Order: sequence, then structure tokens, then C-alpha cells
Amino acid sequence: MCGIHGIISTHMDAATISHKLSLMSIVQAHRGPDDERCEVYECCSRRVGFGFVRLAILDLETGMQPVRSAIDQAALICNGQIYNYLELKSGLDDVEWLTKGDAEVALQMLRRFGPEASLQAFNGMYAGAFFDPVKRRVVLFRDRFGIKPLYYREVDGDLFFASEIKPLLQAGGEAEVRKEAFPALFTYRYVPGEETIFAGIKRLPPGSYLIYDLTSGTYKIESYWQNSFLPEDQSREKLSLADAEEQLYALFCDAVKLRLRSDVEVGSFLSGGIDSCAVASAAAEKQPELSLFTIAFNDPAYNELPEVQKFLAAAGTRFKRAKHHVAFCQENMLAELPSLVKALEEPIFLGAVLPTDQVCRIASQRVKTVLTGEGADEIFAGYRKFLVEMAALEYLKSDRSGRRQLEDSYPELQNYIEQRAADPLQRYIQSEALFSELELSRLLGYNDVEVPNLQTLKAAPHLDGREHPLNAALAIESRCRLPDYVILRLDKLSMRHSLETRTPFLDYRLAEFAARLPVEYKINLPQGREKYICRRTFSRYKLLDERSAWRRKQPFTSPLAAWLGDQKAWPEVVSEALSSSMIKRHGVLDPKMVKKLMAQVTTAGVGPATLVSGADRLFAVLVFTLWYEEFCCG
Repeated sequence: MCGIHGIISTHMDAATISHKLSLMSIVQAHRGPDDERCEVYECCSRRVGFGFVRLAILDLETGMQPVRSAIDQAALICNGQIYNYLELKSGLDDVEWLTKGDAEVALQMLRRFGPEASLQAFNGMYAGAFFDPVKRRVVLFRDRFGIKPLYYREVDGDLFFASEIKPLLQAGGEAEVRKEAFPALFTYRYVPGEETIFAGIKRLPPGSYLIYDLTSGTYKIESYWQNSFLPEDQSREKLSLADAEEQLYALFCDAVKLRLRSDVEVGSFLSGGIDSCAVASAAAEKQPELSLFTIAFNDPAYNELPEVQKFLAAAGTRFKRAKHHVAFCQENMLAELPSLVKALEEPIFLGAVLPTDQVCRIASQRVKTVLTGEGADEIFAGYRKFLVEMAALEYLKSDRSGRRQLEDSYPELQNYIEQRAADPLQRYIQSEALFSELELSRLLGYNDVEVPNLQTLKAAPHLDGREHPLNAALAIESRCRLPDYVILRLDKLSMRHSLETRTPFLDYRLAEFAARLPVEYKINLPQGREKYICRRTFSRYKLLDERSAWRRKQPFTSPLAAWLGDQKAWPEVVSEALSSSMIKRHGVLDPKMVKKLMAQVTTAGVGPATLVSGADRLFAVLVFTLWYEEFCCG
């Protein structure tokens, strides 16, 4: 785990590039506090600068980057880890190895096989840059799910890239804010797609690579992976449920085993959900003295610590030698929001940022890397909205009695069916849009607002219309919300504390396996259970006890309604951010609408499963205002 940054220039000399790389290193030093290095290369009429800040996890003695080839002077910097590097290395037996880590393996793979074949072979989380003087090019690349971020921008004919946005602002100058992105931001709670909130600063899409031609100064982006779902009439593998469970168990255990490869201690996050419990359980089999990290709340409705304790007690001796660390996330965490917003760089309206930051903080005090359960919900259909979608499909073909039963099980179903769009891209946001278009017009002071869809935002996956509606929803979820919202917040907040996070459920083999399964293996509507095959598998193979395996999902979020409902208890930074004077000074949001939103915050009928509450809407205004103050008022 580390931070990478680089410059490709036609007019800057080596000294200027080195100076700018040093400035870029400083602003993302938290990603790599152990060491830093920069190098400048020449090819054709251009200079290429690579910068690297290191968090030493693997190959502690010889793993510093950039790594170079003595044969042709090719170079590589890479953030993250290629977990299957030992298996790849065994196939390169004619190489005289200078290091013991994964980066040199990636370099030799890219030299020999090129980006397409190499990236197809990599299993891991990574974002990197490969200088190829033989073919006169630089290749930027990113892992299949976008677990590791990679941003780039062009300034006066030069290309800058980095793991974070701040280095690009440091070396390439200020960037204007894209006000046209505000409607999407206040609808989706983040900005989906390749464009960021900053003009000219883009994300390299997940599962893609960028080839920069050093001769012409032009570049193109190619996709090397997208998780493909079979058409609905072909989605049934000739695989029994029992055989599917056996395959899932083998793939999952191998994914965890690969992610335990490290030269430092690996810990594990642990909530009451089946995902992190299964990850921790599989890890404890290999590493009995596992360090576990849990966040608790004083509010019983949000506090999963009792469930964690029951899980640990039911596990018998599996966690006997484990060390369990617990911290409470409380209302005073709101005072930390300015520093969190600065670390996130883009406004993300997600209540989970507060406990995520807290658990990363306590973990970073004891270990350098942890396993997490992220990704399971997007791969195996873990959200309630997937249950509701399957219920809607069943409702449309049920008799009166069947429809009544479904309505009893899913109170939101009737309203969902009434507004359910035929297009899955339109359907994606219907149940959880933060504001309506009319409300956005009032909040942003526009005459009228039309929220851009995912196709317009260049965020949509390829769908040909033959997918089962559940699989279409999963494809959209894993291409949009997962990399640009869920995983982005995990990466930025963990690296704020110089902590590496590893996600076994985002092993691409698991994702491809899940995509081939019949939808009823993922959603069991009669039992009202999402991630059905995961529950069965983890229970069958004793990774989870029966109670833990079948308990209902509780979303990982914060009691924002209680925290924001009492204005007298607000930390000073919250009061200042939501004051009319700051809102007016920014000149973006309507103070009257903000005041109205403040009055709508209530705890009545609000819980962890609530999709949109008054507190969620006010939290969006709060985060946006703090972000605008940090990045637009300097």
C-alpha cells in the first residue's frame, strides 16, 4: 500500500519535474509514511517522472519503488498488491530477480506480455504506471473493481496522475469546480463516472488501462474487464445448490488466504454482519492470534457489539487467541468531519464515513493492514433493495393472495411498483434519491433541474437488455456505487491513517462465479433473505454459527437523526457550517431551504435501514458546505 504520482511533460526539465514530484509526495505522505522516492526518465521528446510514497507491507527490505529493469530500463510504480504474485513469478523462471515482492513481478509481466494479458492475469487491488521505453509509451492501469484510486489531468499539454486529487491540485494548479455536477451529487450522494467534481480531473475507470504514446503525446483508454452476466434464459449453470456452496467455500477461503500474504501483521474489521464475520472466521483459521476491530454505538438500534460478542462466543476456540479491540463512535465524532472531508477530497454523503474513520484509527494504532467485508453486498445481492426488486417481479405474476403476502413482507413494495421504471439505469436511483428534482431546484437556486443519468455520466456498465433485472441491478451497483462511493470512502479514510484495507469478496473469481449463479441462489424470496448462498455456505462449513448466518442484515451507518436533531448539542464546526452566514458566503445553497431541512430532522420512524431521512439530507448539506469551504475558499 502506498501512493503513486507522476508527470509526463514535453517542456519541463528534469529538475522542475523532480520538484513537482516532491510537492506531490508531501500532500499524500499519509499514504506512505515509511519512505519516498522519485525518478525522471527520458523517451522521445518527453520526460516521464514517477513518484512513490511507501507504506511497507510486503518485501520490507527490497520492495521500494520505482522498480527498474536492467535490460531495457522499463520502470513501474504500483499502489496496492497483486496477491497472486508468487504464482505468476513461478512462470517467469528465466528472470534474475532483484526483489522479493509483487511489484517486480508486475513489471516483468508487463514487459513480456503487455497490459491486456498481464492485467487479466493479476489478482489483486492495484493502480499503477508502467514506463515502457521499448514501445515508447506509459501505461496507467487500475484493478477490476477500482479498489485503488487513480486520477489524472492534462495541463498545458502535460499529463499528471496520482492516487489522490490533492497532488494534482498541488502540481498542476487549481481546478474549477464543476457546478453542473451538483444535481447528480445531491441525487446519488456522490458523483458517478469518470468525471470528478473538479473540472479536468478524471478517474481512470475500474478494469481499464490508459496508453500514453510518448511519440505523439496522445492517449487512449481500453477496458480489460467487466463482470458479465449471462442472459436470463442462460443464467442457470448446471450446478446444484450444494455444489455451488462447495465452490463458493473454496473460492472464498482461497481469496482470504491470498490476502493474508504479508510481511507484517494482518488484522480484521468485525461487525455483526455475515460478511466481516465470515472473513474474520476464515482468517482466524490461518492466523489464530488475529487482531479484531469493532465499532460500537451508545444507541442500541445501531450498536452491533452485542451481536459481535455472541458470534465470538458461539465460535468456540476459533478466536481464543484473538485480540478484540472496541471503540465507541459518538456524537462528538461530528467535530472530525472537516478533516474527513479533506481526506475524502470529493463530497460523499454517507453516514458510514464516521464509524469507518473511527475503526481505521483504532486499527492503525496496532496493525498496518486489515481484512474487511466490503463488496459482498454488491456481488451477492446483499441490500434490501434487491429483495424488493425480486418481490416486485414476483408480485406482477402472483394472484391476490400472493400479492397480499408480499405487501405484508415488504411495506414499501406498492410504492416501489408504482414508480418502477422499465429501464434499469433509471430504476437504480428511484428508491434512494436524496432530493427530488423540484427540491434540487430550490436548494441550488436553479430554475429547473434535470438529473443526468448514469449513461450521460459515463458510469453505466454495458447492458444488452437480456439480463435478469436483479443481475442488471448488480452490474450497475458494482460499476457505480461500489468504486465511486463505498470503496472510495474506505480507501481514503483508511489511508488517512496509513492503514491498508483488503477486500476478499472483491476477488474477481468470486465475482465471476456469483454472476453465473441463478438469481434464486442469491435472493431467497420465500425466506426473505439476501445473500442466500453465502448464508448457507458459511453455515454449512462452520465459518458462522446458525444464528449469525441467518440474522437479518443491519446497514453499517450512524445515528445521524439523533446526532443532528439536537442543535444545541452540535459541535462548533457543525453550527458554523450550517449557519446562514457561511451558506450565504458560499453562494451555492439556498439558506431558506437549508433552514427548512434543519427543521425536518427527526428520529421518529428512523433507523439503520431507513434509506432517506431528514438527517441524511441535512448531513449532505453539512458535508457539502465543509467540502466547499476546504476546496473552494482557499
